[in-house]
Amino acid sequence: MKAVFPVIFTKLEDGYMAYVPDMDINTQGDDLAEAIEMARDAIGIMGIDMEDEGKPVPAPSKPDQIVCGVGEIVSMVDIDFMAYRRANERRTVRRNVSLPSWLNVEAEKAGLNVSAVLQSALKRELHINE
Repeated sequence: MKAVFPVIFTKLEDGYMAYVPDMDINTQGDDLAEAIEMARDAIGIMGIDMEDEGKPVPAPSKPDQIVCGVGEIVSMVDIDFMAYRRANERRTVRRNVSLPSWLNVEAEKAGLNVSAVLQSALKRELHINE
């Protein structure tokens, strides 16, 4: 799922604070570019945590619905939750897979890594390009 969230940036003495009202989260960066990057990261973490817990990810507010204080900046920050998950969650899970004995023997003779072949086949079936 791709989304674009409004983020309120506030200039601090030593950088910028970033507040994501739709998720009620704060982060910060040494400069505006880093604060935008940190906001995207915070949105990604919160979004995939919500998905994993079966909670809906909030719909982004429209920028004109965001109320700012003096000196604050509203900017839109995009996130692709699926890409974020793929880039940041590299842990593996163990699955028990059943296949005919003869097929296992042939795979071993060919020196195939069955796990790698399965991953490749799943990505192809799910239309995931990395």
